[in-house]
Amino acid sequence: MVLREMPRKLRPLSLPNLLTYGRIVAIPVVVALLFWPGDPSMRWWALAIYALAGITDYLDGYLARLYQEQSSLGRMLDPIADKLLVAACLLMLVADGTIRSWSLWAAIVILSREILVSGLREYLAELKVSVPVSRLAKWKTAMQLVCLGFLIAGPAGDAVLPPDWTRLIGLALLWVAAVLTLITGYDYMKASIRHLVEEDSAA
Repeated sequence: MVLREMPRKLRPLSLPNLLTYGRIVAIPVVVALLFWPGDPSMRWWALAIYALAGITDYLDGYLARLYQEQSSLGRMLDPIADKLLVAACLLMLVADGTIRSWSLWAAIVILSREILVSGLREYLAELKVSVPVSRLAKWKTAMQLVCLGFLIAGPAGDAVLPPDWTRLIGLALLWVAAVLTLITGYDYMKASIRHLVEEDSAA
């Protein structure tokens, strides 16, 4: 009997999926480094691992398309890994006071939107409905990654920029990301509601 090779798109250990797994593993490492008290060098290590995780976010999708290794597992885990990374970093930055005062609202907006969209996606998946990611949503994700990079560097960045500039730049970009989050969240809800109304009408 001749054994046929498993189709590449079904391999759970394909390179794109391995990159996604790596991004998930990086999350507790970044959290632990941010939790490390009193050592600015830990911030640089946290930033380096966070940046590497952000790069894999681009690479896994690119390689999956390049080598035609898209899989249902990858499509499920990729947005989960992204949201876990963003949420974990936001929570740690709030806990250590990097994000505080009015900027807490920007963090709440981002977290709330991600939870809402995840719920909508799960519901729409049951209806076999897929809402494509818009170009603006990709800009939103990029802005979130950049602003969190500045905030993770935080006080360690004072060795490179004037005192507190790193945090202030990160907070300004956090508000930009929050505005983009609101806009893309509204667009996603509008598209989702349209599908839901059509589904109810068809029923």
